Amino acid sequence: MSLYIGREASKLWKRICAETTTEINLLAENWKYLFAGIIFQYIHGLAARGVHYLHRPGPILQDVGFFLLPELGQDKAYISETVFTFIFLSFALWSFHPFIFKSKKIYTVLVWCRVLAFLVACQILRIITFYSTQLPGPNYHCREGSKLATLPRPQSVFEVLLLNFPRGVIYGCGDLIFSSHMIFSLVFVRTYQKYGTQRFIKQCAWLILVVQSLLIVASRKHYTVDVVVAWYTVNLVVFFIDHKLPEMPDRTGGLALLLPLSKDTRTKEEFHKLVNGNPGDPLAQRLRSPRSPVNGKIVDDANSVHADKVMNGV
Repeated sequence: MSLYIGREASKLWKRICAETTTEINLLAENWKYLFAGIIFQYIHGLAARGVHYLHRPGPILQDVGFFLLPELGQDKAYISETVFTFIFLSFALWSFHPFIFKSKKIYTVLVWCRVLAFLVACQILRIITFYSTQLPGPNYHCREGSKLATLPRPQSVFEVLLLNFPRGVIYGCGDLIFSSHMIFSLVFVRTYQKYGTQRFIKQCAWLILVVQSLLIVASRKHYTVDVVVAWYTVNLVVFFIDHKLPEMPDRTGGLALLLPLSKDTRTKEEFHKLVNGNPGDPLAQRLRSPRSPVNGKIVDDANSVHADKVMNGV
């Protein structure tokens, strides 16, 4: 038993090392895209921080979702954030699964390049939208009477650039249309829908996404329009950009050339050569040569000699 466990542990370690080498090579080629995507996440946070200075609290706007969904209350507002955290961590862990599991369909670096491209495009539209019109925030800390509803004039530029993280991010106001939580969640779910393999998980992911949409409205973090606009905007943006980007190589096919060849891979290649034959192999040429007609019937060359002997009475 201990020998078996040690053998499996050795295989897992070799798999992790091989995968790490592959991903490092991909990272060296694509680090500019990843770096630009990560920097834009900071720019998006900076824009959300800036619109908070422009936010003015006021009466909550009339909203259909507020009438249909009961208010969770300030003490239960964490439920929505918990669901979002679950979606985020689940996708992050799945994106690194090729390092451990044998069934590999994606490259981690390439997946995150696509995800960041989707996020950046959606966040650009979001910044333009919430700077166009500032709505009175429906969240508890954004309502009239709250000290956090309007930020005082910054004392220094560093107060703005540092975003007052994480408090400034959690207690932001004014960046409403459209929901940032829905941007991340929809991008993650759509990416798994395309590259994931478990049908049951895909169905559960869409169901959780619907639940999260309802929880965002019920916790009064966004108006219903913020969630509705996110649903069709993010889907359209991802659909458009996904068709413009070059398709990611499928590792289950014959394009997994970025991985180093292992002993098992060479064995499979030799087996295919043995079955299909090499171009210069006489045996392979005989097996692939046209079949000869005998007495109006098509027979293989391997059997034609036997047929000639029977016809000549041999």
